[in-house]
Amino acid sequence: MPLNVDPFLRTITTLEQALIALQRLDNDDILYDLYRNAAIKSLELSLEAIGKLLRKTLKSYSGNPHAVDGLVFNDVLRMAGRHGLLDMDGVERWLAYRANRNTAAHDYGEGFANQALKLLPQFINDARELADTLKHLPNEQVD
Repeated sequence: MPLNVDPFLRTITTLEQALIALQRLDNDDILYDLYRNAAIKSLELSLEAIGKLLRKTLKSYSGNPHAVDGLVFNDVLRMAGRHGLLDMDGVERWLAYRANRNTAAHDYGEGFANQALKLLPQFINDARELADTLKHLPNEQVD
């Protein structure tokens, strides 16, 4: 059975719609804050979801599937790169997305939010590309 990436893609679509709404609003509009916060939360949810999808996929590449469960997120990304699920530039971008998300845990200020918004268009492209890669893996690689 192919890996189900639909919930992940729905989160990406939510993120994209929040960005579209932001472009129509003034920065001082309360709805701008609402959509900005929704976009940032969607980024966080997307990173959680892709971590789970990658772990599930990478277990088929490992001689010890339980060891994959013990990997920290950044090591999951690096392992995905070693197995061709991401190219090295992609690994670096995903590491940057994760670092940005980790900053969010400590700084919910406007500066952080604006920095996060700058990353999101590329994140959306990368997320869709990775979802497509995972979706089209041979069935035995994700059982």
